[in-house]
Amino acid sequence: MSEPAHRPVPASSPEQPRGPRLSIAIGIATSGRPVILAETLQDLARQTRRPDQVFVLYSKPEDIGNLEAQLPGMHFGKAQGGLCEKRNQILDAAAGFDLIFFMDDDFYLDPGYLQAMEQAFLEDSTLVAGSGIVLADGARGPGLKLADARSVLSRAEQQGVARHSRHTAFNTYGCNMCFRLATIRQHSVRFDEKLPAYGWYEDIDFSRRMARFGSVMRLDNALGVHLGAKVGRVSGVRLGYSQVINPFYLARKGSFPWSNALRSVGRNMLANIVRSIRPESYVDRRGRLRGNAMAMLDLLRGRLRPDRILHMR
Repeated sequence: MSEPAHRPVPASSPEQPRGPRLSIAIGIATSGRPVILAETLQDLARQTRRPDQVFVLYSKPEDIGNLEAQLPGMHFGKAQGGLCEKRNQILDAAAGFDLIFFMDDDFYLDPGYLQAMEQAFLEDSTLVAGSGIVLADGARGPGLKLADARSVLSRAEQQGVARHSRHTAFNTYGCNMCFRLATIRQHSVRFDEKLPAYGWYEDIDFSRRMARFGSVMRLDNALGVHLGAKVGRVSGVRLGYSQVINPFYLARKGSFPWSNALRSVGRNMLANIVRSIRPESYVDRRGRLRGNAMAMLDLLRGRLRPDRILHMR
């Protein structure tokens, strides 16, 4: 990617809040969801504190359609590799900013989200990583529509859901996570590119390594909704394999406790076994279970390589 341009996202929202500020870059790695991506990018104009730059990395031209022409204030870049490779390239491009906010291409922010995140990092110099509150997560079900996200966020605003408080968190959540770039630069923290394709627990790995240098927080007044869109998803076999191999890989690496890895693997395998009898229409349970079994066999053979999924269908 070329050198970042410090240009604001075009928007018709009010003048930016004045006072102390940190420069904020947003990073989005996208694949196969141009319509959803377009809605997400346009929705950023609703932020009361607009980002200073938005970086969008994609693999194929059809991933973004004609958005580059429609949104000239944003930086689009073509890149090969999976989620971790793309996020590392975004880290390089955003090196001159204070904060990098990674969000999924189907995550919708409350209008005050970025302002709340910036304020937290301004007030707490020890804060190195933060995530907001996900009011609704379509990844845990059949997925949500944009209208659902707007409805949830509108209700939260009317009910005054947001509380101006922060709580220590074990890790950030990959669909919405913000990091202090000075810490990343100082300690050369990178996303682990041995976690291929969609990553799976790359967010835990990265934020737990950041936690060695400061605090990781959940912000109660930074609200969002994750659509959990099912288009552009990977095969059930690959995901099932990663559900077993990746936690053990990270445990051996030291960024994930063994007790957590065992619980995670057991919970996912049990869910796949039980639900494969009558699987949900939106989840390839039998594919995941097959991937789980393949991973267990590889563990017995002494193989602990997350990149094995690249050779699976």
